[in-house]
Amino acid sequence: MNEKPADLNKRRNFLKQVAGATSALPFGQGLVGGIAATSLAANAQTPGATAPPAADPVVGYVCFSQDEAAFVETMVNIMCPADEFTPSGVDCGLPIYIDRQLAGDFGRGSKRYSHGPWQQGKPQQGYQLPMTPEQHFKAGIEAANKACVAKYGKPFDQVAAADGNAFLNDLAAGKVSDPRLPMDAWFNELMYPLFTQACFADPIYGGNYNKVFWKMVGYPGLPATNTVNMVQYRGKPFPGAKDPKSMADFS
Repeated sequence: MNEKPADLNKRRNFLKQVAGATSALPFGQGLVGGIAATSLAANAQTPGATAPPAADPVVGYVCFSQDEAAFVETMVNIMCPADEFTPSGVDCGLPIYIDRQLAGDFGRGSKRYSHGPWQQGKPQQGYQLPMTPEQHFKAGIEAANKACVAKYGKPFDQVAAADGNAFLNDLAAGKVSDPRLPMDAWFNELMYPLFTQACFADPIYGGNYNKVFWKMVGYPGLPATNTVNMVQYRGKPFPGAKDPKSMADFS
């Protein structure tokens, strides 16, 4: 997808704002590729910088089927396109993070009450479906693909990038419906948090390959002993952010 520099900056500001306020959900129309542009903070990478290398291609999926992987890879590449700030979402490892989370205790719903009764709840009561997060995620992909085929005549991973971006915005805005699932809740409350976590979690979990998003926003990583630095370097580039530390660096 060929985009103008202003459009790419909007996407990068989206990721920067996510880093500071990942709990602001659900997001409104246009956020996938259309947050109003603001200047990058002093700690962020500057335009024109060389993007980090792509992720190692040796890891595979544990949870996703081939069709599910195609959906997720297309989605994260639309939400995180390759540009001068980062590689594509796939090369940043975002699908690997999501796959591993769904394949683990979180995806199995190990700490969730799962014995019903399953009644129609109010929006403020949160998740009320008799499915684990993994089952919920997979059912949402299936429903989203069906809706995409109905609208564009092809599954999500085969539509044009602009159409895919519009479709994701429709999902977030509640404009895509399914008789089994509330699709806006699936996107805003399950998929989107996993996407933001994949961007900014420690790289040992699969995403944020090469600490690319930490470097972009100027986060120094571990150890978390930066109280004095937060005061001394407020509004200034922090030297330690050039080489952030993962948990793997201390193992």
